[in-house]
Amino acid sequence: MRRLFGTDGVRGLAGIDVTADLALGLAQAAARVLGRSAREDSRRPVAVVARDPRVSGEFISAAVAAGLASSGVDVLDAGVIPTPAAAFLVADVDADFGVMVSASHNPAPDNGIKFFARGGKKLADEVEDRIEAALSEPKLSPTGREVGRIRRFADAEDRYVLHLLGTMPVRLDGIHVVLDCAHGAAAGISPDVFRDAGATVTVIGNDPDGYNINDGVGSTHLDLIGKTVVEIGADLGIAHDGDADRCLAVDHEGNVVDGDMIMAILAVSMSERGLLKDHTLVATVMSNLGLRMAMRDHGISIVETGVGDRYVLEVLNEGNYSLGGEQSGHVIMSEHATTGDGILTGLQLAAEMVRTEKTLKELSTLMTVYPQVLVNVKGVDRSKSATDSVIAQAVAQAEIVLGESGRVLLRPSGTEPVVRVMVEAAEQHVAEQLANDLADVVRARTAL
Repeated sequence: MRRLFGTDGVRGLAGIDVTADLALGLAQAAARVLGRSAREDSRRPVAVVARDPRVSGEFISAAVAAGLASSGVDVLDAGVIPTPAAAFLVADVDADFGVMVSASHNPAPDNGIKFFARGGKKLADEVEDRIEAALSEPKLSPTGREVGRIRRFADAEDRYVLHLLGTMPVRLDGIHVVLDCAHGAAAGISPDVFRDAGATVTVIGNDPDGYNINDGVGSTHLDLIGKTVVEIGADLGIAHDGDADRCLAVDHEGNVVDGDMIMAILAVSMSERGLLKDHTLVATVMSNLGLRMAMRDHGISIVETGVGDRYVLEVLNEGNYSLGGEQSGHVIMSEHATTGDGILTGLQLAAEMVRTEKTLKELSTLMTVYPQVLVNVKGVDRSKSATDSVIAQAVAQAEIVLGESGRVLLRPSGTEPVVRVMVEAAEQHVAEQLANDLADVVRARTAL
């Protein structure tokens, strides 16, 4: 049977996959699993509940709050705030757990439910499995004074804003930044934080109506922010996604600065200032070869993980490392956050410009982006790709051709009959040729 939880909570089409009934049931199940330690201490558990501004979040978060309160959990309703704000608040008020209703960078019709454990940390797979199993168990049914209360978390935004400002090594006076809030959860916070930090701010994508989240704006649509930065002569642009756990940037010429480049800039800065634990960066297997080369040149090691910020977080926590993230813009600074935080990342990137008196383009030169070609081979038996000797031989031959100036990655999809073939090389045409050749071999050897 298909697992309910994916790589980042439960997600799907709101009203079809993610329904009020499912939200109610998940909340009741989570109350049983995540609130257990509080009940053992003879007190009512406390949970922070938040959402992004998509319209379905209204009924889903209401169902979540109802499920929790009916199970004896006191709910602090934080309203519309970023996912990293919800994680921070769970830790800040020492809540037993938290619930974020969001589908991140997905279009408005989608939505999702993700949980945070005590301390604002994402759940381990086994805890999610316990919640899923608890869906079929008897519900907690307190009565009278044992029923949970639902209260507005009145100072939720203020707490988060003060936290962000407290991370700043320098003020941003003299920096002009364009912020793209993706018509999402960052709209009510990010502009104010950057202004409070001293920056001059121009904002786009900051008129959420419940239906326009991520629609042509945000970190998955960078054309508008690049154009705006160039037209008004700003120093940089910062693009969030719908729940503001991502940050991508553009320099003053409109060039994209992706998550790998942001991590490179921050890692080198932190290493030079003695803030990078063990001079180590945590990145996924999909990070560009150029990041690995740049880190090697600066004496910084890279620990690789599977794709997904939850796996980056696991390694960060296991090694007590300082910095990690993904090419997509999930950047985790563990001294200040328990999850990717797009506003925090944008602030620290702008602060590095002030600290070094360099433009973002100048900072970005420390990393050369290698051409990266990804081919999705569809309609295949993905399980065969890891064991087929012909495929292994083709990969080995491609790696000989590339030498140290490139790499090959074959990655079966976890949910679809797809094998992803990724090749990086110093030259675009070489990457394209090898990727297509390998895709042909995979297609021939794993056809259904």
